[in-house]
Amino acid sequence: MAKTRDGIAIGRRGMLLGSAGAVAAAGMGLWPRRGLAAEPISVAGIYTVPVEQQWVSRLHKAAEAAKAAGLIDYTFSENTANTDYPRVMREYAESGVQLIMGEIFGVEQEAREVVLDYPETAFLLGSSFPPDDAYPNLAVFDNYIQDASYLSGIVAGAMSQTGNIGMVGGFPIPEVNRLMHAFMAGVREVKPDATFQVSFIGSWFDPPKAKETAFAMIENGADLLYAERFGVSDAAQEKGVLAIGNVIDTQADYPDTVVASALWHFGPTLQAALDRVAAGTFEAADYGAYSFMKEGGCSLAPLGTFAGKVPQSALDLVAEREAAIKAGSLTVEINDTEPKSS
Repeated sequence: MAKTRDGIAIGRRGMLLGSAGAVAAAGMGLWPRRGLAAEPISVAGIYTVPVEQQWVSRLHKAAEAAKAAGLIDYTFSENTANTDYPRVMREYAESGVQLIMGEIFGVEQEAREVVLDYPETAFLLGSSFPPDDAYPNLAVFDNYIQDASYLSGIVAGAMSQTGNIGMVGGFPIPEVNRLMHAFMAGVREVKPDATFQVSFIGSWFDPPKAKETAFAMIENGADLLYAERFGVSDAAQEKGVLAIGNVIDTQADYPDTVVASALWHFGPTLQAALDRVAAGTFEAADYGAYSFMKEGGCSLAPLGTFAGKVPQSALDLVAEREAAIKAGSLTVEINDTEPKSS
């Protein structure tokens, strides 16, 4: 994955935002039900990790909601090794599935070879690469939730006493890097002199390793952790420091530890793809824009157990910045470069 993109393909944005009403509804979990005469679209998910894992869980949850609403028939495979991924893609395509969704960050070229062999199948796949007209039935997406990550950083900056913040990520790839940079920018809004310890564990799902890495950061003075991976909040809880969640809300599991989380809502992305499959207009496109806050693709989780504990000045700033983001007057920078420790 040496090649990365600088952000959203702006030229495609007008096309991507065509079904705004359906997207807004999907972002709130209010899936529009199909008419009785409409057949559900057959969808298959292929995931390299358990469906409980943060990132993949967003795809799976959105698909289950669409299934419950009668939009799709849904089946999935989890814990699919990269070496098996192309084979599983072929099996689902051969079975007549209309839309295959998943993530191909570790099998980019091999997946594209499969896509070319099944031109009648639509593929909606998480990727570090931009769309390519050479693969007209492959649409790509990413979790562009930098808006919510930035707001969570403002909360973090207000809650950290020392300004020494630890950040544990999986891999330094664009979809992780941009969220870390946005979080750091939010922190600096209220703590300009904050310092950051940044480390990547080289795995998407290794809670023990993430936990040990977080322990080391706490030993080095961090009083708040950015939990991009599972395991980080466990370390924070054991050592009595605070944490900020990523992609999903884990506060119920860590009520005295997780202050806030940047949430990803995959519903708008999936709804857009289903609209195009149903209309026969599915094509190569970048669906990243549907993760933006103003499209309903991300949000800051409720403070829950930390309500009344975050300084009001920080909450006022969050509200001000959120309104500006939704109005389009504030654009959170998309920085895909690898973040470094201070």
